[in-house]
Amino acid sequence: MKRNIKMWYIALIVVLITGCEATRNDNKTNNNEPTINELCVVSYNLENLFDYTDDPENNGDDEYLPTDKKEWDAEKYQTKLNNLSEVIRAIDSVDLPEIIGVCEIENRKVLEDLIATDILKNAGYGISHEESPDPRGIDVALIYKKSHFKYLKHEPIKVISKDGKTYPTRYILYTQGTINNDTFHIFVNHWSSRRGGEEDSEHKRIAAAKTLRNYIDENILNSNPDANIIIMGDMNDEPQNESLSETLNAKNNNPPEEGELYNVMYELDLVDIGSYSYKNKWIMLDNIIISPNLLNSEKGFICKDAVGTVFYDERFLYYNSKADEYIPSKTYGGDKYYGGYSDHLPVYMFLINQTAKNNHE
Repeated sequence: MKRNIKMWYIALIVVLITGCEATRNDNKTNNNEPTINELCVVSYNLENLFDYTDDPENNGDDEYLPTDKKEWDAEKYQTKLNNLSEVIRAIDSVDLPEIIGVCEIENRKVLEDLIATDILKNAGYGISHEESPDPRGIDVALIYKKSHFKYLKHEPIKVISKDGKTYPTRYILYTQGTINNDTFHIFVNHWSSRRGGEEDSEHKRIAAAKTLRNYIDENILNSNPDANIIIMGDMNDEPQNESLSETLNAKNNNPPEEGELYNVMYELDLVDIGSYSYKNKWIMLDNIIISPNLLNSEKGFICKDAVGTVFYDERFLYYNSKADEYIPSKTYGGDKYYGGYSDHLPVYMFLINQTAKNNHE
């Protein structure tokens, strides 16, 4: 892997995204609340964020107890929380990200502990979460700044298989809220892994994509083609895979063709930039997908420069492998404790308020 070329490419993207930092919250809406001019939207797989107490209804947490081989305890748990909050702050050190979709969390409590860390405790984060039937006991959730995103409701969406049965996997979490009085529809995903082989497990991810696409079409786009939709998470597939490009119909056409969504990570994937390292190869398993209204619009929010970013730049996120490759620093390798952050890198995008921008011009 030509690491130096990739780092140069990422650095260029970061300059494009952050070089003209918008002034946030400098206007007023009709109800005298601050107008939000820029948002940082993050998707981050937290890699097995479990607490250290036993949940008798969740066998998936057995290996994350003080009595197990991993010897997971209060000290290691707090280190993990501090590490993750450090990453979140580093993504947007000025204001902290406004919207964060997270994967691989045990329960609501671990999120409450995360947003209570010294780094995040003053951000005013709220939580949207629902327990899922996943056999490992992990869920997805949404963290949001209550001052920016006005929560309205949330709903867990069950993944339906080809034969009409419900998969015992993570729910797709749908959260609805408003920003600047505009309604946003946010979907956090963690699709089935590639365990057992990418091809043999592909049908599960296609089922998740079909479930999500049907829900969006029937409940949102059919009545409002200009809806603001954000889809994110660890899909365990790359942008060019069938589940994302065909079933969900998320591509990289700008402007999108009729019926298409837009994957802001697609262009990075084309040049082998990814969020996860597998056998010393970077692959884009973490995706952020938006509706056309968030790509090209004269009012409201749009994705800045129509591109997302993988958070490569902070060296503390990595360790140097035996193959002399820098890969994400994990919490564990098997039962060996490394004390790292996550085996995934976070991905993110900035949304800018076109209405405010045009009013300033």
